[in-house]
Amino acid sequence: MSPIEILFTRAKLADGSLKDIGVSGGRIISIEPSSAEAPLAESVDLGGALVVPGFVEGHIHLDTSFFGDAWIPHKPCTNGFDVHERVAFQAQNMAQAAPMDVRARNQLDLCIANGSTQMRSHVMVDGSVGLKSLETVLAVREEYRDHIDIQLVAFPQSGILKSPGTPQLMDEAISMGADLVGGLDPASFDRDLEGHLDVVFGVAEKHGVDVDIHLHDGGTLGLFTIEQICARTRALSMQGHVAISHAYGLGDLGGDAAKRAAETIAASDVSIMTNAPGHHAFPPVALLRASGVTVFSGSDNIRDSWWPYGDGDMLGRAMMIGYRSGFYTDDELKAAFDIVTDSGAKALRLEGYGLKIGAKADFVTLKAEHVPEAVVAIPKERSVYKAGRLVARNGAVIRA
Repeated sequence: MSPIEILFTRAKLADGSLKDIGVSGGRIISIEPSSAEAPLAESVDLGGALVVPGFVEGHIHLDTSFFGDAWIPHKPCTNGFDVHERVAFQAQNMAQAAPMDVRARNQLDLCIANGSTQMRSHVMVDGSVGLKSLETVLAVREEYRDHIDIQLVAFPQSGILKSPGTPQLMDEAISMGADLVGGLDPASFDRDLEGHLDVVFGVAEKHGVDVDIHLHDGGTLGLFTIEQICARTRALSMQGHVAISHAYGLGDLGGDAAKRAAETIAASDVSIMTNAPGHHAFPPVALLRASGVTVFSGSDNIRDSWWPYGDGDMLGRAMMIGYRSGFYTDDELKAAFDIVTDSGAKALRLEGYGLKIGAKADFVTLKAEHVPEAVVAIPKERSVYKAGRLVARNGAVIRA
């Protein structure tokens, strides 16, 4: 075994035990009961703070946020919520925003400072922007590689079939460095569910990458789309490699229909992302988890053309999911926390995640007695470690 390079002493784990965590080469190599003996290696005394794995920011848009830029007032849709109109508003706002790389850095600093060490960001790739946004965000990802691991999804915000050249651009995006293929409301936006999915799964199969599809459609249309995505997933043996983001339609279903949908999703091993948005029905988290579905979360939009909210804090997102789901018991609060940690890691298929020997030394310290208290209190006093190196403390990112 490699010698310990850094020993983190007096770390309180989720079970209440005090442990010393040994780190070498950015990985955890030992977890032992805390000792009063002087450590042989460089040591960091965590003072009995609660230590949890780094948070998983599973769904965000680094290219479209205005966080840190001039305030842009929210413009309501003409008639309820309309994805086409919101996309048009976004194009207008982006034309007058600060440079994308500046805004992406602002948003990354916010998320890292709040404890995210893993992220999945959707980036626009379609006929309206080409590959320019992806090129910018790829460069920013490289700048932040020592602070956070980032997966990028080639996201057709203007549709695939409605936006000329987009299928080819999606293919090029994966070759450039995007990690996943995205999609957007295949039936209601492109008006061709099967044609849209042909492109998404075709590019994914060609390059051997995963899929993460935005699905805002509600009711029976949303359910039918979910069933078709699940069918494609099983037909292509892509179980565990597909996610559906938002899936609002699951929140519109009655008890028996919701249970059948959950069973179909679980049998297909398709993950469901929800940020528990305030203005929509959202997937029944407890039912899905009880059925064996992997549920994960993300901030989604942070102060952009879709809504003015968002603080990049996945611990706060766990509280929001628990609050809206009616989670009150300690076990339920732990489930909300799991959604932004271990379940997020499972959905993103992360290697070396968690507080265990062999895992990456990515963790957060919190001023809380235990996980349930952390979820409801959302303590802001926290330190963030990436590969055993302090990268943020109390809301400020630390650079070498």
